[in-house]
Amino acid sequence: MAGVLDSVDQRTQLVGENRLELLLFRLNGPQIYGINVFKVKEVLQCPSLTILPKSHRVVIGVAHIRSGTIPIMDMGLATGNVSVGDPKQCFVIITEYNTATQGFLVSGVERIVNMNWEEIHPPPKGTGREHYLTAVTEVEGRLVEIIDVEKILSEVSPMEETISEDILASSRSDESQEAPKVLIADDSKIARKQVTKCLEALGVEVTAMNDGHQALVHLREMVESGVNPSEHYAMMISDIEMPEMDGYTLTTAVRNDPNMNKLHIILHTSLSGVFNQSMVKKVGADDFIAKFNPDVLASKVSERVKASRVKE
Repeated sequence: MAGVLDSVDQRTQLVGENRLELLLFRLNGPQIYGINVFKVKEVLQCPSLTILPKSHRVVIGVAHIRSGTIPIMDMGLATGNVSVGDPKQCFVIITEYNTATQGFLVSGVERIVNMNWEEIHPPPKGTGREHYLTAVTEVEGRLVEIIDVEKILSEVSPMEETISEDILASSRSDESQEAPKVLIADDSKIARKQVTKCLEALGVEVTAMNDGHQALVHLREMVESGVNPSEHYAMMISDIEMPEMDGYTLTTAVRNDPNMNKLHIILHTSLSGVFNQSMVKKVGADDFIAKFNPDVLASKVSERVKASRVKE
């Protein structure tokens, strides 16, 4: 796998064109799984691990990599399956999610494939609520399952989801006024739950969509019915990585439509913050915040709601 990510920096041109690249890997059988290359920092043979007493059963140890200490999780155990096997015979995919770095132990890494987000689909209906899939796709006739890493991390190392009292006190909407409305788009049910809980604590009425395509269809239906989305919603908060249509493409479509291009848009993602700051300007979003900090999200939403009411 040496060099498999050597040209990852060149792949930024895919973003904004509704395209992505998946790193394909295996756990403990023939099934193929995928992860967005932009979440991947490095792929390497599993290094020596140090066991941490009383750590979560999914965390099989920590590794010292490039002057840092990184928790290593067994991806098989993390998704409710059996262990991927002897770490000495496995690979580690080093990833960055929600401003934190962690490694996932997998049995084997295959290759990188270039795809269009339109080829990435939500998990089939009827798969239940306990699965760890955020999307599925097909590569050369084989089903590829894209794992909901945010769900794994929320179970292994839960993030604080409660707004600080001082932030809540200063951000809560005036109950004497009509509740502000916010549209959110995110393919992770964990992320939708987190954002909805945060906004509802502020007195905000939330409309949630499962991906960018659903959100765009919803907005266009509003326009067709004579409703201006930018007047109905105080803002839209969109994830970037979503099946069918990513957040960059969604933002571009909104900005190119004169009937909704005034809608305030915040991109909310676990992708690299430095990279996204430049993409915010490219696609015309108003702001970018990294997942998931309830205080930051609450403050941003509060600022926007107050600004929109001043204009009224």
